[in-house]
Amino acid sequence: MKVFKYSRFLIAVIVIGLVAALMIDVQRHHVETANTRVDMAIDYEGLQELAQREGLPEKDVLARAKEAGITSLAVYEMTFKKLNDNGKTTVVAGSRILEGYHNGTLTDPAWRALVESGRIVGTEAYVTGHDAQTYKEVKEDLVRRLGADRVTVLQAGGQEVLAVKAHYESLLKMNLGMPTDEMKAVNDAGFYVLARPSNYEKCTPDDVKAVFDRLDGFQISEIVFSGKQTLGSSSTTEAIQATIDEMRERQINLGLIEDVTQLQFYKQTGMEELAKGLGYDHVARLYSIPKDEQPKLKAATAVERWANTDMERNIRIDLLRIYDTPVPGMTLLETNMKYFRDTHDAIVAHGFTVGPSDTFQKFYPSKVLRGILMLGVAAAGVLYLSLIIPRLNASMKWQLILFVIFGALAAVPVFMGAGSKIRVLAAFASANVFPSLAVIWQLDRIRAKKAEAGKSLPVLIVTAAVALVVTGALSYIGAAYLSGSLADTEYLLEFQIFRGIKLTFVLPLVLVGIAFLQRFDIFDGRMDDTQGVMEQLKRILDMPVRIKTLIGLAIVGAAAIVFVARSGHTSGMPVSQTELHFRAVLEQAFYARPRTKELLIGHPAFMLAVMAFWRKWPTMVFFALVLVATIGQGSMVETFAHMRTPIYMSFMRGIGGIALGAGIGAVCMVLIELWQRLLARVTATKK
Repeated sequence: MKVFKYSRFLIAVIVIGLVAALMIDVQRHHVETANTRVDMAIDYEGLQELAQREGLPEKDVLARAKEAGITSLAVYEMTFKKLNDNGKTTVVAGSRILEGYHNGTLTDPAWRALVESGRIVGTEAYVTGHDAQTYKEVKEDLVRRLGADRVTVLQAGGQEVLAVKAHYESLLKMNLGMPTDEMKAVNDAGFYVLARPSNYEKCTPDDVKAVFDRLDGFQISEIVFSGKQTLGSSSTTEAIQATIDEMRERQINLGLIEDVTQLQFYKQTGMEELAKGLGYDHVARLYSIPKDEQPKLKAATAVERWANTDMERNIRIDLLRIYDTPVPGMTLLETNMKYFRDTHDAIVAHGFTVGPSDTFQKFYPSKVLRGILMLGVAAAGVLYLSLIIPRLNASMKWQLILFVIFGALAAVPVFMGAGSKIRVLAAFASANVFPSLAVIWQLDRIRAKKAEAGKSLPVLIVTAAVALVVTGALSYIGAAYLSGSLADTEYLLEFQIFRGIKLTFVLPLVLVGIAFLQRFDIFDGRMDDTQGVMEQLKRILDMPVRIKTLIGLAIVGAAAIVFVARSGHTSGMPVSQTELHFRAVLEQAFYARPRTKELLIGHPAFMLAVMAFWRKWPTMVFFALVLVATIGQGSMVETFAHMRTPIYMSFMRGIGGIALGAGIGAVCMVLIELWQRLLARVTATKK
């Protein structure tokens, strides 16, 4: 029987690297636990609409929202459409004024005089103000956006009128700067302003300064830019730098909107340059339930989503929307206030506070610790190779040579303060090699034992559960390495993400499969030794294929496609309502919902693999169960690749998966045992 030795030197290096990884992970945990304040925000316009629909004074609705837990109101730039509705300014197309003159409905002599003097042009628009401050701000912004040559001041009966050379329909939608009256109303009601300014065409540093001058004197929680550009982008470098400088001077945090795929951000030109210049310790992630999705969600479901969102994805700005339809037995106001209050209570119950958003402190671990970690990854890679290549396993000299080569390639760039790509490769190796090593070690342990068919079922269940816990603990070494390889502020905020998630669900199966074929004869040597991988692969390729075999392979292939498509940051396949309900139950029962591929697939298969060995099932069955068991181990480590999820939550997710998966596996073992006994009785009766 082939005996594979485990190099003590390589194991020692792995242990030292693990210590370094754990030191980084503890630092990461402290950074995450210090970031616990969530800004509960809603559009100011949404509350204004709610007041109008309920026929209530705006101040009463604002007071109720404040009492329900809302901390910031999002204030957007003025538009003529909004100003026409609230009566603070009026913009009229020149063609309509001329039409009124000719059909006799234009009776104001001052306006008739303007028409008769040829000052009214049908293709222009004309702005009058009914609120001095708003009119002043609109005038300033129109000149800034369109230029002084396109905005002319006229007089109509002693009132100033702006003649604007612009397409009327486009002018109605044009942003006109932040409204100071709305920001004052928001602050006076006890809320912070979540400012939503937009960019200027050919933005200049002076344009940037004008935006921030208008924000001065108000309590601003965050700035979240509207549109596809950040302020100052797509212009001169001086303009974007001016935005950085103005935000720094006022210590205002930047909010970036999570993409609808819940991966990274809604792409705004200039956002990465702005975030880098401002400092990632001044950036918070914002999430809002999509407008077309919220009506489909019950309020209770939305509340649960907010709590999970803040816990699992480091969201620190919750931008809520009002519900348009009241629940039975409640008014629309009561429906929304209950929604706000329940969301607030759910967030607080999960350990958060509410207020202007927290941000991550600047977190870039020591390059010395990271370099030592890289040496541990290199040692793990060499250890795996030594466990599948007998000649390498027998030569400590070549193991050391390979370690020196791999270690230099991995650690030297990191020690020099670079190595961002090497870190990703180290994380990828950690996600694949360490769970494979954990399973291989168990295979080598059981090879040293003699299978005993007479073991009682309770003993088998305990043996399998203990083995699962031990293997899971060894897999967690890979999780520590993976997290330590990537952990920094950019990964926590998802400016950088781990690529290759889907491959990490497949590669451990290949790595374990190779090791298995080096140790066992799957063509029923009944757990005996084998000549090697290539010989067995050749025998597999030479096997005659029957129709039922093809059908079986097709089923396995379809299952593999589903498995990979459902994995990763985003799912390529829909999730059924039944599974959604099952997930909801798990979320209520556990601190962090265990992953279904662990508790329903991988860990039960691990328990059954132990049973297969001790009950002397066909080696091919044992092989299949070992591969499926590897899915669970790989998934436990891959969970940590989602760097936006707090490390403690990822850790607890895996623990919950082991606990419940072992229970499900034990039930499967009992059912199989009962089935086998039933078959034995039926067979005995027939004889």
